[in-house]
Amino acid sequence: MDTGKSGTILIIEDEKKISDIVELYLKREGFVTRTAGTGEEAMRRFNEPFDLIILDLMLPDISGEELCSAIRETSDAPIIMLTAKSGEEDRIRGLGLGADDYVVKPFSPRELVARVKAQLRRTKKGTRRVLSFNQGFLTMDTDNHEVKKKGVPAVLTPTEFRILMILADKPGRVFSRLQLINMVQGYDFEGYDRTVDAHIKNLRQKIEDDQRNPLFIKTVYGVGYKFTGILDED
Repeated sequence: MDTGKSGTILIIEDEKKISDIVELYLKREGFVTRTAGTGEEAMRRFNEPFDLIILDLMLPDISGEELCSAIRETSDAPIIMLTAKSGEEDRIRGLGLGADDYVVKPFSPRELVARVKAQLRRTKKGTRRVLSFNQGFLTMDTDNHEVKKKGVPAVLTPTEFRILMILADKPGRVFSRLQLINMVQGYDFEGYDRTVDAHIKNLRQKIEDDQRNPLFIKTVYGVGYKFTGILDED
């Protein structure tokens, strides 16, 4: 997929000055960049392979939230939302739609590049493991970043996959929201504890039969979350 030494990034931003600055900093780090100034232009590029997408929420034709949902229908590439919307509910909604990170304008281009690198590091393939839980009800392929529920692929975002892997690696251990934020993002994420709740809600929709009585991800009230699946024997 990578056509540059670091990867290919799609920048969806209608303010050319901002788009040019982001593109400049990314190119300095060896990334190949593509840009789109409108939602329609971005949608025409969706057939191209991208390693990561930077998405402005306030576009002139299509809302960034609508575009994020459209991207998630066909791609699991990490999405970093770049926006002037700084409210807690805006962040929660954006992450709930499948974004992996949320950067508020005005922003530091160097910090944005650091976040891009952090997301890409965590999507690289490593040593392959295939984990199976509850007699094959849920399986996870760490190398292919693939999760299946009852043999049917469950399309997870990179962030959702990382949260699931962190929890599943230590069944029964309770992780606080802050621990999950820092372990998933790889740095002190300036967000809200509720961002984790949004990702957990999405995960439960995709891997549980009954979200009110989850089989795999349980809430420990006042503390955080734990994984309660039973690992199948080889």
